[in-house]
Amino acid sequence: MSSQRLTYEPARAARTAVAGPRHAAARQPGRRFQLPAGAAFLLQASITVFFLAGSAAPTPLYALYQHEWGFSPITTTIVFGVYAVAVLVALLTVGSLSDHIGRRPVLLAAIAVQAATMVLFATAGSLPALLAARVIQGLATGAAVGAVGAGLVDLHRARGTVANAVAPVTGTATGAIGAGLLVQYLPDPAHLVYLVLLGIFIVQWVGVALMAESATPKPGALAALRPRISVPASLRGPVLAAIPALIAVWSLGSFYGSLGPALIGRLAGSQSAVLGGLALFVLAGAGAVAVVVLRAAPARLVMLLGMTALLAGVGVTLLAVAISSVGVFLAGTAVAGVGFGAGFQGAIRTVLPLAAAHERAGVLSVLFVVSYLGLGLPGVIAGYLVVHGGGLLASTREYAVAVMILAALAILGLARRPGRQLTAGPPAGSLAAEPVAGRPGRAPELSRTLVTCAAATADD
Repeated sequence: MSSQRLTYEPARAARTAVAGPRHAAARQPGRRFQLPAGAAFLLQASITVFFLAGSAAPTPLYALYQHEWGFSPITTTIVFGVYAVAVLVALLTVGSLSDHIGRRPVLLAAIAVQAATMVLFATAGSLPALLAARVIQGLATGAAVGAVGAGLVDLHRARGTVANAVAPVTGTATGAIGAGLLVQYLPDPAHLVYLVLLGIFIVQWVGVALMAESATPKPGALAALRPRISVPASLRGPVLAAIPALIAVWSLGSFYGSLGPALIGRLAGSQSAVLGGLALFVLAGAGAVAVVVLRAAPARLVMLLGMTALLAGVGVTLLAVAISSVGVFLAGTAVAGVGFGAGFQGAIRTVLPLAAAHERAGVLSVLFVVSYLGLGLPGVIAGYLVVHGGGLLASTREYAVAVMILAALAILGLARRPGRQLTAGPPAGSLAAEPVAGRPGRAPELSRTLVTCAAATADD
C-alpha cells in the first residue's frame, strides 16, 4: 500500500499520474548501454511482483517453523504483524525518497537489502532470526514499492497505472502458491525458495543498474523523512465511514496470511505446503481480478460489491468450517477475495475524490495507516485467541463474525451517505482527478499498498 504527499506527507510513497507522465527516461551520458524503456518498465513491474512474492513465501513454511522451533500460533501472527508494521514505517518515512534522490538509488539499495534478507531467511535457525528477517524485509519492501510505483508512471502513465494495480496482488498470489510447490515437491524446503528468490533479486539489481533514471532529483530529501498525517474536518465523516471497510478487508488478509495455512490444513487433515499457500493464493488472485475488472466502475458500486462479496464469502467459509469442507472453504475464499480487492479499492475511492488537491496526502495517509493496522494487529489477536481461547476453529468463527460485522457497518455507512462522494471516482490506480498543487498531477495507486502487499495485500 502506499500513498501520496502534497507538501510532504507520508503517503506520497506509491502514486500514479493523473495528468500524464512527467517525463520519459532519457539516455544518460557516459553509459554505453542502458535498458530500453519497455524493458525497464517490465523490470520494475517484476520488482513489485517478486518483492511481494518474497513476502508471501514464508506462509507455507509456518508449519515447518512451528514444528522445528516449537512456537505457538501467537508467534506466527507476530511474525506476520511485524512485517506489516515495518512496511508501514518505511512508507511513512522513505517512501517518497525517490522523488528527491532518484528512482535508481532507492531501488538499488532496496533490492540489495532484500537479497540480503533472503540469505537471512535461508540461514535462520531460530525465531529471533526469523523476526529480524521479516522486519528488514518489510522495510525494504516499503522503500521499493514507492520508487517502483512512481517509476512505472514515469515511463507510461496508463500502463503504469494498471501495472501498479495488478502487480502487488499478483506477487502475493504467486509467492504463496509458488513457495508451496517448491516446499512440497523439491528438496531442502526451508532454504530453496529463498535461494531462488535471491537469484532473482540479483538479476533485478543488475537490471536496475543498467536502467536509465526516470526522475529528476530535487532538494528536500531530509525533510521528506518526516511523516505527517491529517484529516480535514469536512472529511472526517467519510473517513470514519470507510474505516470499517478498510479494517474488514485487511483483517481478513491478516488472517489468511498468518493462520490460513493452519486452518485449511485442519479442514483437510493434511500438512501439505501446497494447501498452506493455496488459500492465500485464491484470496489474492480473486482480489487481483476484482481490481482489474472494477477499475473503472463507479466508486459506490465498487465498495457495495466489495462489502457484499466479503459478507457472502466469509459466510461461506464459516459454513465450510462447520462441515469441514476444503472445497467449500476455497469457494468462499474466492468470493471473499473479490470483496478484498473491491472493498479496499471502493473504500479509498469513496473518500479521496472529496478531498481538495492539497488535502489528499494527509487523508490517504490516515487511510493507509488504518489499513496497515488492520493488517498487523487483528491477526495477533486471533493468534492469542487460538492459544488462550477456544482453539483454532472457535477463534476462526469469532474472527469471521467480526469481519462480517465490519462489512455490514460499511454497507450501512454507504446507505447513510448516498450522495456526493459515492459517484464514479477515478479508476483504480488513478485516485485523484486533479493535479497536486505545485507539481505535476500524481496520485497513489490504491492496490500497491497491499501490501503491499500488501500489498501488500495479505502479503505474508
